[in-house]
Amino acid sequence: MRVSDYLVQSLVTLGITEIFGLPGDYNFNILYSIEDNEKSKWIGCINELNAGYAADGYARTKGYGAVVTTYGVGELSAINAIAGSFAENIPVMSIVGVPRTKDIEKNRLIHHNFQHPDYYAFQKAYEPVVETTAYLTKENAKEEIDRIIDVMVKTRRPVYVAIPVDVCLHEIDGTIVTPEQVSDINVLKSFVNDASEIINKSSKPVIIGDTLIKRHQCESIYKKFVEHTKIPVTNFIMGLGIIDSDYDKYLGSYLSKYGHEAAYKNLMETDCAILVGPIYSDLNTFGFSLPYGPNDCISIYGNYSVIQNKIYDNIYMKDVLKELSMSVNPFKLDVSVGNLGYEKSEIKNQQLSSEYIYPRLQEFFKPNDLLFIETGIIPHGFAGIKLPSNVKVNTQTLWGSIGWATPATLGGCIAEPSRRAILFTGEGSHQLTATEISNMMRRGVKPIIIVLNNSGYTIERILSNNPMDPFNDIAEWNYSKLPEVFAGDVWISQASTDKEFDTVLKLAEQQDKMCYIEVFAEKMDLPVITAKIIERIKKQ
Repeated sequence: MRVSDYLVQSLVTLGITEIFGLPGDYNFNILYSIEDNEKSKWIGCINELNAGYAADGYARTKGYGAVVTTYGVGELSAINAIAGSFAENIPVMSIVGVPRTKDIEKNRLIHHNFQHPDYYAFQKAYEPVVETTAYLTKENAKEEIDRIIDVMVKTRRPVYVAIPVDVCLHEIDGTIVTPEQVSDINVLKSFVNDASEIINKSSKPVIIGDTLIKRHQCESIYKKFVEHTKIPVTNFIMGLGIIDSDYDKYLGSYLSKYGHEAAYKNLMETDCAILVGPIYSDLNTFGFSLPYGPNDCISIYGNYSVIQNKIYDNIYMKDVLKELSMSVNPFKLDVSVGNLGYEKSEIKNQQLSSEYIYPRLQEFFKPNDLLFIETGIIPHGFAGIKLPSNVKVNTQTLWGSIGWATPATLGGCIAEPSRRAILFTGEGSHQLTATEISNMMRRGVKPIIIVLNNSGYTIERILSNNPMDPFNDIAEWNYSKLPEVFAGDVWISQASTDKEFDTVLKLAEQQDKMCYIEVFAEKMDLPVITAKIIERIKKQ
């Protein structure tokens, strides 16, 4: 099998049946392999950054993703997207078509290069933002492809592979190697014994779930663990949606002192915190507001676990949760949860604001929806929402690259076309990547896109010394006119009041096409949680 054919077939075996990117003369042979494979499809994007974001959204939804770019100019345009995937454990393969081996060996000055060529400079640039890199030759191609796929599967992080034009056509052994995640049995047994002893002796245990559960595809195993142990459970913001809101031991998302009092109280009083898949960052934990860190208690990660600073390496989350479910005794704890979510929204026929937007969206969401939430203040609005069952929530809370959510929605829609997809973005973020909605229309996907127009970077305004500083202003766009520039079938609407927003959402539910909705709020309008945080910061 030719090298590029082998690589594509290996990706298909992982479930990557759509591959994003842009063409360039150095990657044509890779694209031909994608087109020639009956089970793979090429998804060309508007630019390489968007393609990387789309592959990220695809991987969040389907498990793994891939993006193809060309040497130098293409791969560097995509590097920020890959860095975001690395930060948040999104397994995306960055595939780069590079010049011929002969050109590399003779260090020829050909296009997309510096005046003094270094054909390995861009591989070096990628090394800090991927788990591993590979530069293929005719001699190492088979071994290196198998190696980087194994690393991507086991770490659930991006990898980078550069393929010279001529190496693509070289024939290698076509036997596909399937990576295996096998825990060290002795280490696994030791961890389960130590962890279950601590948990079983505790009187007020609490489970905190987070996003690495999603990354390692352990949602169902995690739910079984939670339901078996009957331990009260909460989640950080990035873990929203992992446990159904109606589960009787669910305390709601952890919002520190800003909401869901039961979650805060239980975590402050617990004698045994069990963190599963945590990303213990500032925004995800409301400024590290817990009285303990992730290594002070029991923490279960993707391929290792920790008990009070002792690391148990080479054990996988899926095996840990399965074994713990059989070793931990079910608890009989009285749990007083209180009211979760927002109260039903009331129409007052007044200027649209966060006070109405998020409660109304809570009513709008349906089971199995696929949500993409842009960074900034918007995640705070969603943090207090009570979600229907099996809603898949995607945010980029740690990396926080504005503009990510729009192309990521394209990737998510292509990965799971049967789900209703909803994108909620601010207009400042949307401006960076809005052209990708033309690709949504081209591909026939039908997300509901809600663009919150509040006249600039509101999150930056509230953090600035002077909220009206001109650097927080942006160019004015008529967003509702934007889809008309592109070819495709789309339903467009606007809303400035709560009554109009209510009507628009009801109409959107009736559409069988992409919906693009622009909503207007005041410059300094904030979700309740954000307002409380800012008030507390000012007092301090």
